[in-house]
Amino acid sequence: MLNKGEGQYGKYIVSELHDPNAGSPEFQAMYNKFAKRIIWMDSNVVDGAFQMNTSWYYRPPERDPYMDEHVHDTDEIIGFFGSNPDDPYDLGGLIKVDINGETHTLTRSSMIFVPAGMKHMPLRILRVDRPIFHFSVVVAPEYDGTGYK
Repeated sequence: MLNKGEGQYGKYIVSELHDPNAGSPEFQAMYNKFAKRIIWMDSNVVDGAFQMNTSWYYRPPERDPYMDEHVHDTDEIIGFFGSNPDDPYDLGGLIKVDINGETHTLTRSSMIFVPAGMKHMPLRILRVDRPIFHFSVVVAPEYDGTGYK
């Protein structure tokens, strides 16, 4: 039995935050007031990996919207999951997100597929009744920070 980091393949296991320092110092300070980043992975953390971010949202951010409209050269999957063990589909909050100019209201646990080149965001976290688990996966070695301003 091997522990994290041991053996030939332990280098592929990430179980602590390697902070990407994504966005400006002002963005990071604002983000840390409403969310807690858990684990970030990209090619800087694990050689050859694509980018994935995980966080808990605890309250609405001071800035609304907190993420601006942007586009990636690669596909992205964005997820929001509620933390109600009796109803995992209950988001426990209210999120509005734009996809190519359409505004969608989320009140249920959801995943969003954003094809390469499609405009998405702004993102508005309007209500958080219980923690919301968030993740994003960008199929690129690093996140270019286009939404973090």
